[in-house]
Amino acid sequence: MSATIETVRGMRDVLPASQRQAVSARRALEATFEAYGYEPIDLPIIESRELYLRKLGEELAGKVYEFNFGGRDLALRPEWTASVLRAYVAHLQDQPLPLRLSYSGPVFRYERPRRNTYRQFTQVGVEIVGGPSPRADAEALALARAGLDAVGVTGYRVLMGHVGVARELLAQFDLTERTRNTLVWSLERIRKEGVAAVRAHLHERVGDPPIDLPPGLDEEQARAWLLRTLQAMEIDLSTGTRSLEHVVARLLRKLRRREERTAIERALDVLERLVAIQGPASRALRALAALLDEQGLQARALDEVRAILALVAAHGIEPEQIDLDFGLGRGLHYYTGLIFEIADGNGTQLCGGGRYDDLVAALGGPKDVPAVGFAYGLERVIAAASTPAPPRRPLALVAPVADDDYAYAQEVAGRLRERGLAVSVDVRGRALTRNLSDAARRGARYVVIVGVEERTSRSLVWRDLERHDERRISLDALGDLQAEALAAPM
Repeated sequence: MSATIETVRGMRDVLPASQRQAVSARRALEATFEAYGYEPIDLPIIESRELYLRKLGEELAGKVYEFNFGGRDLALRPEWTASVLRAYVAHLQDQPLPLRLSYSGPVFRYERPRRNTYRQFTQVGVEIVGGPSPRADAEALALARAGLDAVGVTGYRVLMGHVGVARELLAQFDLTERTRNTLVWSLERIRKEGVAAVRAHLHERVGDPPIDLPPGLDEEQARAWLLRTLQAMEIDLSTGTRSLEHVVARLLRKLRRREERTAIERALDVLERLVAIQGPASRALRALAALLDEQGLQARALDEVRAILALVAAHGIEPEQIDLDFGLGRGLHYYTGLIFEIADGNGTQLCGGGRYDDLVAALGGPKDVPAVGFAYGLERVIAAASTPAPPRRPLALVAPVADDDYAYAQEVAGRLRERGLAVSVDVRGRALTRNLSDAARRGARYVVIVGVEERTSRSLVWRDLERHDERRISLDALGDLQAEALAAPM
């Protein structure tokens, strides 16, 4: 007896009942997208590795399944947005904007397997390319909720943040662009691990150069001063593999970063208080306004948050149904504005998305194009809906009595399928008693018997296994049977 070949850990087999459930949920979501005017798109599962590593962020980049084949660095798709934008840049720039695109298909991430979290899962989502804030943002939020409603998910919670708030706050501190970016994408880490973890990471990058720059020097003056100082210290830099210019530039960057430490400490203090602001919209907005006033800071993105909340009301959503969370990060480095997640009553994320206005240009487009989108994790949505697999169409088994009846059995099966039934024809040449037993095991509702008498009279014997009813019906009178058969539950 041969050994069973097991599924790769973290992947899963989707068996018929679960697959019916998945297909039903996906169709409900896709029908909702279509009702909002979205066009479906399908894209390769395998893409260039560079496409994903450019803007994913450290956490997600570490989960990409990557490999080299034929001298090319490739990856299995870990999410859809970058792929959709690549396709837009390559093929769709001549289309009128906004371009509303929808998608559905597998993605792959090397996640730690746990409940409703798999290394291969299905994302179903949309992108609004060329849709500016705040109207497109409000539409994305409303559509994300409408899809969950269509599938039957209740009791979910919408969390909304805005990357622009943290970016604008940090722009008012004397920080390098690299440090600002690190801090922006450390918001959730600050909440989970505290500022000490982020501070240690930043200072580790800076290192501890043995000298300090005099205050007030511009770049050229600082470079000249540093070169003179190294020469005065009689440090021989000629024996290394790097050029003198490279060593001086690198040391200067470290010194500049060390000068940031005071600004970093104040920025960390502000961010620690920012990520603590979460809750109902009105309360969170008051808390953020108070923080800005106290620190003497400004954030025009706050006006955009208010505008989005005002516009969701036009979609029938009360702003108080949305919780603001200014520490939301989502781990993707391409977000530029709105960012949101929807979680079920247990806190499991069902959906996430946001705005990414510079991703088109980053992927080779001629200019920035405003865009926003979101995706559901289909498996989690199905689990949150807690609905059984939808009933399948009533199944009928056509049983030819003898080999000579097989061709007529196929004709009968075709006529029944035209009327909406699911029909199988016995291909094993079983006796009638065996076919009746097999039909019961498979959950078939009907058995259709055709023999020489039925073939001659152009009729069939219709047996209802649930009602224990049997009757002869003319092939031309199947229309009278259609409504009754299709109404029967399975």
